[in-house]
Amino acid sequence: MEDSLMLNIAKNNFYNGQQSPLFTVEITKQAHQFHRQIDGYQPTPLVSLPLLASRLGVKSILVKDESKRFGLNAYKALGGSYALGRLLAKHLNIDIADIDLATIASKIDKPLVFATATAGNHGTGVAWAAQRMGQKAIIYMPKGSSLVSAERIRKLGAECIITEVNYDDTVRLANKTAVENDWTLVQDTAWESYEEIPTWISQGYMTMADEAIEQAATLSTGLPTHVFLQAGVGSMAGSILGYLIDKLGASNFQTIIAEPSAADCLYQSGTSAQGNIVNVTGELNTIMAGLACGEPNPVTWPVIKDCSHYFASLDDNIAAVGMRVLGNPLLGDTAIISGESGAITLGLLYQLCSDAANINIRQDMGLNEDSVILLFNTEGDTNPARYRDIVWNCQH
Repeated sequence: MEDSLMLNIAKNNFYNGQQSPLFTVEITKQAHQFHRQIDGYQPTPLVSLPLLASRLGVKSILVKDESKRFGLNAYKALGGSYALGRLLAKHLNIDIADIDLATIASKIDKPLVFATATAGNHGTGVAWAAQRMGQKAIIYMPKGSSLVSAERIRKLGAECIITEVNYDDTVRLANKTAVENDWTLVQDTAWESYEEIPTWISQGYMTMADEAIEQAATLSTGLPTHVFLQAGVGSMAGSILGYLIDKLGASNFQTIIAEPSAADCLYQSGTSAQGNIVNVTGELNTIMAGLACGEPNPVTWPVIKDCSHYFASLDDNIAAVGMRVLGNPLLGDTAIISGESGAITLGLLYQLCSDAANINIRQDMGLNEDSVILLFNTEGDTNPARYRDIVWNCQH
């Protein structure tokens, strides 16, 4: 295969199918109910691409299109809003089920300040949730972040600061500053003594999986047999996987975790001798800014280690192909605007099924005419100019 389409896939030798108590159907019901009360909530579309499925030799391709979530062009508000809801409920000593977003601000003497580090979408979600709940947000972004993303965050009423360090060091800076100023850090990755809030964020993401399964159950093609999940630190991938294990049963589907090769910390962890967490350092240069994370989330890593079947590390060009295929579909399929991090899984599926060199791994995965593939388009064109450069001009 050409270097420009580099793809490495490894079987997870640590798989045991063990369910996580943190990511269950019951917890998902609570998160989903919280999201239902947010003004403007509606399930995002589950888009079927039958012509592409036929072309790639599978039964069905279903894309959960999170570019439609709350008008924010990404799924991240699900986690940020649920975590802020849990924090405000804890502050007021009430149950999350009793939170009323219309009146919550009036019950607090002065607004709380929430800080976070982000590559873009998580910070947007936290800023949006804070604004909705009458609170304040301060957002830190790593060196090289999109000015478009920063401005989007500022328009949501938050302060946004672009740092001079990479993502993982920006997380450490946000944490240090929050401690010094008595703010609350709302970060979507965890470390020792900081696990509760990242867990809430990950649990909030399960709403989109719950919607997807409800929607898939109404289709004639049936429930997913294969789930492709993109990962940065693994917060979304681990929580979605945990929910699906509980909902569908571990033996009823296969999961592939996809990462950019420049920031493939889960791939490196999953292919290590003992399956321990391996951090990837350096600049983490990839077009997939939302996945440019080098340190796995220790809350969700056990789920990924126990329950995913394959790890995939792939070149930026594969994600770019995914963007082009989704945005320019076969005549009769629905067009989907997908950003770099959103399109990595479709790019991976396309590469697996269209390149004859991958026949053995396809057979090993059971990717065939009976396969129902579930993908999550986690973002739209959050940076429209960059989207056009990639899709129109083939520039990365």
